[in-house]
Amino acid sequence: MSLFANAVAAPSNSAAFAKPHQLVDIGGRKINLYCTGQGATTVIFDGPAGDAGWTWFKVQPEVAKHTRACIYDRAGFGFSDPAQRPNTSENAVDDLHKALLIADIKPPFLLVGNSLGGSNVQVFTYRYPHEVKGLVLVEPQSEDETTRTNKASQGLINKIYAMVKDHDQQCLVAANKGIKPGSDAAASCIGEPSQYFGPLLGKQVKAMMLTKSYWKTRVDEANAFETSDKQLRTLRKPFGSIPLIVLTRGVSPYADPSQPQSAVNKAVENENEKIHKEIAALSTKGKQRVVAGASHGIQGDQPSAVTEAIVEVLGQIK
Repeated sequence: MSLFANAVAAPSNSAAFAKPHQLVDIGGRKINLYCTGQGATTVIFDGPAGDAGWTWFKVQPEVAKHTRACIYDRAGFGFSDPAQRPNTSENAVDDLHKALLIADIKPPFLLVGNSLGGSNVQVFTYRYPHEVKGLVLVEPQSEDETTRTNKASQGLINKIYAMVKDHDQQCLVAANKGIKPGSDAAASCIGEPSQYFGPLLGKQVKAMMLTKSYWKTRVDEANAFETSDKQLRTLRKPFGSIPLIVLTRGVSPYADPSQPQSAVNKAVENENEKIHKEIAALSTKGKQRVVAGASHGIQGDQPSAVTEAIVEVLGQIK
């Protein structure tokens, strides 16, 4: 259930993500932005469900060697204040766009999103088409993904998602009571973030995951997935000729690596790749590629593949 269960250790630059940087007041609450690098196009990153902008700590510094690169924390994650509404795609896009305007971070933008963040940046692109000049979608959530992969899995995906929701709800209950170090709740809900994020950033991740606010935000965000899917479905149309790369996992998060791949698992992975190919086909400059050795969080497993895709799209924008 951990956000970083299978990933490898952190590079030394993870410490830069362990503190707030630009806290932008968007009207009674603040959104954290962290930008480095210089360039005509600004790369904006949005992370997966339940995670802050620091999910990109292995990628953002490398991209910043080529152009300006900014991570941000959705409301209630990282160093951003919580909101009185769930982080649906439309709400997240609204917050991000306001923060960029107020912080005077001007387009053109190249948007990068993983999982739910992949859905969010598509919604941003549809809402502000003149501001977005490129997209890199990393295992992006799409409007019919759950329905289609659940059908391919013969109903197993919905069961897995229900287990995750139940787990997170239990973590919210534990957080409301206070998660004690060394407890079963601490092991199940938090784990050891420092093993992946390094000591300084890991300490901040752990501090966030101990709070009631974090688990409420995470549960509310997940409960709003269907709403986010409807929002993307309503906006869905071709992307025109925008440079677009969709990255697909090469390692199934649902498979037991010690066992031969089952027919059901193969069907799920094939459907996932088919969905990504369809998204890529929405642009005349769209490409889809499988990243060997990477599961759903490609930015953690194979960060160089994400960086290379971003640099490739940057080259097309120029």
